[in-house]
Amino acid sequence: MGKLSATRTRRDFLRASAATAALATAGRAAPAEPVRVVVWDEQQPAQKPTYDNFLGNWIADHLKTRPGLTVQSVNIGDTEKGLSPPVLRDCDVLIWWGHQRQAEITPEVGRAVVERIKEGTLSLVALHSAHWATPFVESMYELARVSTAKTTGQTTGEKVEFTYVDPPRRYTVPKADARPTPFVTQRKFPGGTTKATVHLPLCCFPEYRADGKPSTIRVLKPDHPIARGVPKEFTLPQTEMYNEPFHVPEPDEVVLEERWATGEWFRSGMVWKVGAGRVFYFRPGHETFPVYKEKPVLQILENAVRWLGAK
Repeated sequence: MGKLSATRTRRDFLRASAATAALATAGRAAPAEPVRVVVWDEQQPAQKPTYDNFLGNWIADHLKTRPGLTVQSVNIGDTEKGLSPPVLRDCDVLIWWGHQRQAEITPEVGRAVVERIKEGTLSLVALHSAHWATPFVESMYELARVSTAKTTGQTTGEKVEFTYVDPPRRYTVPKADARPTPFVTQRKFPGGTTKATVHLPLCCFPEYRADGKPSTIRVLKPDHPIARGVPKEFTLPQTEMYNEPFHVPEPDEVVLEERWATGEWFRSGMVWKVGAGRVFYFRPGHETFPVYKEKPVLQILENAVRWLGAK
């Protein structure tokens, strides 16, 4: 009788242990899929004194050391300018550095990237002079069209005919006193029709200065995922200056603000929702300054990639 009882006790113990293990396994979350990052770089020669293997490769090499990310670096000299369908299919977050060869990426290619953003299958990080990168510009055009269609004539139910006006030139620097774009002018006609003219954003600003003077960046939203682990205020020893107003649609969030001792300022970390995806513009830079070797800057990039690429 004692032996039988001991056998049953052992058997019950093994069954209970197996059940506990099964429950623990079932309750354990599956490992998160890595965020797939593509870093696109124009690779202009002026980068080389500061980033000997180019700026895009520098960023990609850093992100490759961080857990939970898979990273590839492409450039404008690659097949299909580095934007082939296989590359974009394997991309959750596209980081973009462009400067002198923006026009080589056609609006059609930019709109294809925007369609992926709208689907929620890709997000864009535009760095510094990528304010004129074709995917960023097309994203801002899309936002301007959608927002004006929602707000113009919708409250009264009137019929509205839209005309969209591109900038005077593909790359137009606004004057300091120019009306910020995008903006809408309207004209009402008999019969209840309104004609609305939408002036699309210039995606630029009136002043810039590449003298390497320091700037101070302040975190405006310390609880935002992009700001995680970033000092509330930090200094960039060398950077190029951009000065507001930045001619873009109103952002959904301004995470970072940047100021210079000479009085200029900029919304240096802005987020927009574009369809089901997002666009993050991060201003600091100039390829001749070691901005992307600064620890807070690299932390912001990593945070942005993780947040934008979260599934």
